[in-house]
Amino acid sequence: MTAPGYDAPMIAEPDVGVDLASRWLGGTVVAASDESFGDKENLLTPGLAAFEPGRYGNRGEIVDGWETRRRRQGGHDWVIVRLGAPGAVSSVTVDTSFFTGNHPEYCAVHAAGHEGYPGADELTGSAADWIELVPRSPLRGDCENVFAVTDPRRFTHVRLSAYPDGGVARLRVHGQVLPDPRGLEDLTVDLLSQVYGGAVVASSDDYFSAAAALNRPGLARSMGEGWETRRRRDSGNDFVVFRLGLAGRVRRLAVDTSYFRYNASDSVAVSAAAAHDFDVVLLPRTRLQPDTQHEFPVDYPGTVVAIRVDAFPDGGLSRVRAIGSIDPAARRQAGYRWFNALPATQAVTSLTDGGVPADAATEITSKRPLQEGHLRDASEGGIAAAAALAIIEGAQLEPRTGGSAP
Repeated sequence: MTAPGYDAPMIAEPDVGVDLASRWLGGTVVAASDESFGDKENLLTPGLAAFEPGRYGNRGEIVDGWETRRRRQGGHDWVIVRLGAPGAVSSVTVDTSFFTGNHPEYCAVHAAGHEGYPGADELTGSAADWIELVPRSPLRGDCENVFAVTDPRRFTHVRLSAYPDGGVARLRVHGQVLPDPRGLEDLTVDLLSQVYGGAVVASSDDYFSAAAALNRPGLARSMGEGWETRRRRDSGNDFVVFRLGLAGRVRRLAVDTSYFRYNASDSVAVSAAAAHDFDVVLLPRTRLQPDTQHEFPVDYPGTVVAIRVDAFPDGGLSRVRAIGSIDPAARRQAGYRWFNALPATQAVTSLTDGGVPADAATEITSKRPLQEGHLRDASEGGIAAAAALAIIEGAQLEPRTGGSAP
């Protein structure tokens, strides 16, 4: 995919995905074995940990992290996090910054996939199906300990185990968002959003703050939570390229300059790629106002897969949204990516909750990875397959009666 019309090197964003556990995406700490010295919620705080020596409170020295008491009776500590955006995990970072004589000696990371919103009792009970992502591994103090993960399945929760006790400053769970597409075929959504797998793949300049903030959910709370480039001294302009999480038709663009009062971009132009080149004009060069949430209608009726925003000449933007409807083919593809990536137990549950008999749900799950067309052919002779097709593809078919499940 090209980015024509620019005379400076392009910054390729690293393909590490997003922090699936981020508070920006709605991640939260569900439960922990102990948090005597440092609150478990600190693990997901955006930004780097900070520490000021010599500050004490009723619980001891004040720490910016999760810290447990000293264990005297054996066992180990743990914390459970619900991912803000479920997805396939590529790496886990256990950050022990500022914990030197009180960090855990080892850690392990497990993950699980659940329907709905299970509580602490369900996640800590015997029925919880935890899958190992990182085996018990040594930790270094005052360090970002990064562990690669190769399991391709989609998870909704992670559990960090700390052996035997101690403090961890931050937990980051990087990976690729795999959105649950059920019902999205009937909705208008932000096609750029990180929640649906949208990503910034390139930008011209990230000098003051990164372009990766532009497609976060929610509003920026300060200028530092948007994208700001250095001041240009040439005749060029800055730009950012987004890959849509779900291909679709864009009906409205939102360009937000909130908090950029004296350094907002003067104007923007937005183009899109239906295939490879950015040859579709969604918004011609248009003047912006500082500290303003702008909305622009889009008349292009076709499906696009990527968007380029040119910012003239430089400056700052808080957020960019591409509001639209998902392309039917993209919805089907997302359905198979989602279903094929689910842990087996969750895959069966997703089908039975949608009306597929348990034995048929188990059989369909056992045939993964499913390819587009398999269930459509099977639905000609089975009610169960037609029900599964409606869940996975978002299709509504009338099956022939009297048939058997695939």
